[in-house]
Amino acid sequence: MKAGYRQTVGDSHYYSASPGGKRRPGTVGLRVGDLDVELATDRGVFAADEVDFGTRYLLGEAPRPPQDGPLLDLGCGYGSIAVALGQWAPQAPLWAVDVNTRALELCRANLDRYGRPDATVCHPDEVPPDVRFAAIYSNPPIRIGKAALHEVLANWLGRLADEGQAYLVVNKNLGSDSLARWLNQQGWPTTRLSSRRGYRILEVQPQT
Repeated sequence: MKAGYRQTVGDSHYYSASPGGKRRPGTVGLRVGDLDVELATDRGVFAADEVDFGTRYLLGEAPRPPQDGPLLDLGCGYGSIAVALGQWAPQAPLWAVDVNTRALELCRANLDRYGRPDATVCHPDEVPPDVRFAAIYSNPPIRIGKAALHEVLANWLGRLADEGQAYLVVNKNLGSDSLARWLNQQGWPTTRLSSRRGYRILEVQPQT
């Protein structure tokens, strides 16, 4: 499998490349700390009706991004994390990747609206292999299955810069604790930064 995540089910799922169903454009608000934005959304993308708690928790509790980047929103959806990173580190090179073409379209529009037309929004396979990230932020697509998720994370965590950090938000009921153990076993030092309402924020260091 390439750098994207495996399409294992029908096109109605947010982690499909081309979500089906009639489109239903809308907007959702994202308010975290000093950030207050309205984001374009649509049916067939993750958290289409409101920004999910896990993403808001990650943005509210994880350390702010380094100012020099590059930064990555892994599994960007319509761009909640990418827009936040773009506002908090306006000069840092910014990447946002997803396999869902509708999500990429929305993420591009949201970044353009909030002053980051320079950000690169693309399919994971389009990121040059030599790009190394100072920080990765992700609410990863847990429902693609454990094996596929491990493959995705192994690929992208392997692209952390020497002093880079990754921040993942995962629900305990969806395997956050077992994921942390696996990451540590694979040589990525992983610690739990905080926990709330069953969600964990994991900080991941470059592989040792």
